[in-house]
Amino acid sequence: MSDREAPRRRVPGPARPARPGARRPAPGARPARRPGPPRPAPRTIRLGSPRPRLRLVGLALTLVLIAFVVRLFQVQAVDASTYAAKAAQNRYVGQVLAAERGEITDRNGVALATSVDAYDITADPTMFTPEQMKIGDGPEQAAALLAPILGQSQEKLVAKLRPENKALRYVKLAGRQTPQVWKQIKDLKSALAKKAESDKSAVNVLSGVFSVPTSKRVYPNNELAAGILGWVNASGKGGGGVELQLDKQLTGKDGKIRYAQSGGRLVPTAGSTETPAVPGSDVELTIDRDIQWAAQNAITKQVEKSQADRGYVIVQDTATGEVLAMANAPGFDPNNLSEADPTALGNAALQDAYEPGSTAKVLSMAAVLQENAASPLTHVVVPNRLHRGDRLFKDDVDHPTWYLTLNGVLAKSSNIGTILATGQLGKTQSAANKVLYDYLRKFGLGSHTGLGFPGETKGILAPPDQWSTSQQYTIPFGQGVSINAMQAASVYSTIANGGVRIEPSLVRGTKGPDGNFTPAPKPEKKRVISEKTAKTLARMLESVVDDEEGTGTKARIPGYRVAGKTGTANRVDPATGKYRGYTSSFAGFAPADKPRVTVYCVIQNATEGSYFGGQICGPVYKQVMEFALKTLQVPPTGAKPANYPVTFKP
Repeated sequence: MSDREAPRRRVPGPARPARPGARRPAPGARPARRPGPPRPAPRTIRLGSPRPRLRLVGLALTLVLIAFVVRLFQVQAVDASTYAAKAAQNRYVGQVLAAERGEITDRNGVALATSVDAYDITADPTMFTPEQMKIGDGPEQAAALLAPILGQSQEKLVAKLRPENKALRYVKLAGRQTPQVWKQIKDLKSALAKKAESDKSAVNVLSGVFSVPTSKRVYPNNELAAGILGWVNASGKGGGGVELQLDKQLTGKDGKIRYAQSGGRLVPTAGSTETPAVPGSDVELTIDRDIQWAAQNAITKQVEKSQADRGYVIVQDTATGEVLAMANAPGFDPNNLSEADPTALGNAALQDAYEPGSTAKVLSMAAVLQENAASPLTHVVVPNRLHRGDRLFKDDVDHPTWYLTLNGVLAKSSNIGTILATGQLGKTQSAANKVLYDYLRKFGLGSHTGLGFPGETKGILAPPDQWSTSQQYTIPFGQGVSINAMQAASVYSTIANGGVRIEPSLVRGTKGPDGNFTPAPKPEKKRVISEKTAKTLARMLESVVDDEEGTGTKARIPGYRVAGKTGTANRVDPATGKYRGYTSSFAGFAPADKPRVTVYCVIQNATEGSYFGGQICGPVYKQVMEFALKTLQVPPTGAKPANYPVTFKP
């Protein structure tokens, strides 16, 4: 049999009887399938109702939404201001924009005090907390880096970076640092930031250190005119001199800036508000820098040579009252106050009160001439000693009886002759005292000069009814009364100006931020003596310098007529209140026939060489006056002096 089986043959069985009504299949048709057993009916699965679940989910979502709405309402409506304030506090930083301080210049616009760019180094202490830096010694690490740059101790910086007030967001680490200092810090800060980006374990401990642009006061000429200029303190305010006197005008008005920050960096897209600073006004002084230099150089050298405590020189324009120079020695450098001698700070020419001595005799002569009590040719017999009150008076040198004119009394600077002359001012000594006192007041003694300078003294001039027995006779020759150097210079400028006193001035005007110049108020003028008396006094003062009998021959200037007066007074020691040493001085003006410049020199307590005013102050006067006349291009005098006689034959 082959592999494929033959189909099986169906064996027909017995035929089944047909059901009634059944159709027979047609020949050749497929027989009908027998009905099988009945199939069971399919089972129906009933699902639970979805409504409870939907209600539950809906309720849950509703509760969540209600919670969000309530919270949103609380944040945006109920507590909106609180959260806004917190956000602003954490995001926004406010800083002061310091106004640029105005310049101080001389009369020609040369800068004597100016400001340069600087930076305040600041920090945000909240950025140094362990939570922010992720380290516990952030302030210590930052202080270790900053201390050598800022020149401060680490302990001091740590205290600033970790203040007791944990909410404090601004501290000043160092003020008014140079751009070079901030560049060092900025470069170091950038290097630490780059390292922190590449090394996740590194920390930029200087991320909370910032800078605020400001300015630093500098004095280009160092010690020159320091007594006039003063200085600016650490807070940027005037600490002395013109810087203090005109601080309001110089300071200007600070501005403000408020900006968003993140991680110590400015967020430029967050917006900022800024109120610009208004610069201060520039101040133009009456000082001439070159004449100031000549005066300061001359007095400094003489003080050193004489081993004196101090000295000062004033140069004044006789016609306007403007101060062209006011020099002090020793001085100080306002750029470096830490090394300055505290006793040299200030302006001694205005702040020292001292007895002027014989330079004040011109006041007595002015009163005598104006009251017609005597004339330059009046004969005055001067004995070797004069008994008045409770004292025996003498001149600086012992001498036989002098036969002097009133002009000779001034030329030879005789104390006794001055006492005798002023005694003619009244029928009694009391009346004479009152007349002299009135003239002293008219010339400005016992009053402030009008400069308004900080710390200026008005000296001491008691009313005549309070003069002691000796003061009645010492005040006429400059003892028993005290003045400052500006008052003395003003006396000689008044005589040079034809008897009209003009208040001294140091400020010519101010220039505002808009560039407009505002002149200073015009100084007050007041006639003190007649023009005739002033001219007579000028001729008498020429005898002091030009006549061989005079005490001021060292002040002569070739080509110019010079009027001047020497002074050598007993000096009151400020430390003990007793007389010790001498006040040496020389005062005068030139040209004597057409006055233009007044120069006044004082040296306190010369201990080396001569202490006479004519010997040590006369040369200073000459040197400064020559320089001033050349600087101002004052032509030499044409006419020779016609001096009054000094002596007479009995």
